[in-house]
Amino acid sequence: MTDTNINQRAQQILKILVERYIQDGCPVGSRTIAEESSLKLSPATIRNILADLEEAGYLASPHTSAGRIPTAMGYRVFVDGLLTVKPLEANSFTDPSITLDPDLAMPILLQSASALLSSLTQMIGVVALPKRNRIALRQVEFLPLSANRVLVILVLNNREVQNRIIYTDRIYSSSELQQASNYLNTHYVGKDLVVARKELLSDMQADKADMTILLQTAIEVANKAFMPAEDEREDYVIAGQNNLLNYTKKDELERLYAVFEAFTQKQEILNLLNHAIEAEGIQIFIGGEAGYSAFDNCSIITTSYAVDGQLVGSLGVIGPTRMPYDKVISAVDVTAKLLSAALNQC
Repeated sequence: MTDTNINQRAQQILKILVERYIQDGCPVGSRTIAEESSLKLSPATIRNILADLEEAGYLASPHTSAGRIPTAMGYRVFVDGLLTVKPLEANSFTDPSITLDPDLAMPILLQSASALLSSLTQMIGVVALPKRNRIALRQVEFLPLSANRVLVILVLNNREVQNRIIYTDRIYSSSELQQASNYLNTHYVGKDLVVARKELLSDMQADKADMTILLQTAIEVANKAFMPAEDEREDYVIAGQNNLLNYTKKDELERLYAVFEAFTQKQEILNLLNHAIEAEGIQIFIGGEAGYSAFDNCSIITTSYAVDGQLVGSLGVIGPTRMPYDKVISAVDVTAKLLSAALNQC
């Protein structure tokens, strides 16, 4: 496997084997490769190369003399150096289903993006919600309710409106809350929520000696209003979970249950999606590369989406390692661009 000529031939044979296995889902033998290969090699020569690839860890033999299948290492070599990614079919973009409506409310828009990923790939589509600390404040209003309850109306990124109820330490009058709204809208519009909250707390420390009642009010209500609600902490929307059943054999159902358990736990998926924000371009995790045993037989392809040029979230597809990587990569890339475009049409 160290000779350059052998390596080149081995790579071509590995490419044919992976493509055929992805297509058919059956172990691939030397005779099948000989029929498809342009190398004009005998089945015996191909068997020797396959044996070398297996010894090196790129292939595995599920059964004696039943052909070979790629391992995670084999898929990695294929994805990194042998795969040709083609854009989605030109006529796909004229399909009205391949679009995201910018007029949809944020939760529905993200769910639509997840459903689009699932529809394009017939696998699981996942979209991480935009990070709260990367969402700009556009307007805030406080309205008094009964007792010490206050209704908070937040406008984020010119398009998302959130209503939430907070509980304050004392009862505030309408005029006090209006003054607090005016103060925050004057000083913090355009800043993300976490920055606004931190700056308010910093102001509190800096001006503690002569803090006005207005600033005290603004700090208390904003400190609570800008804190994400329990059901709004970093999360994701998902579509197409049942698509994995199309790729799973009966004896693999236990592994499938482990994947569904990971969806329930959420944190593992969120950690993977967060990698997409921190790195540029398409990220591909094959099998154990994800770092979680639940995904040992899955591949995850992710990328990020942006608002006003700033990366705010990520999306991706989860499926079996035997997936058509070229088509899935294209689908993930296109969906991210469509979602970014929709979010920027404010």
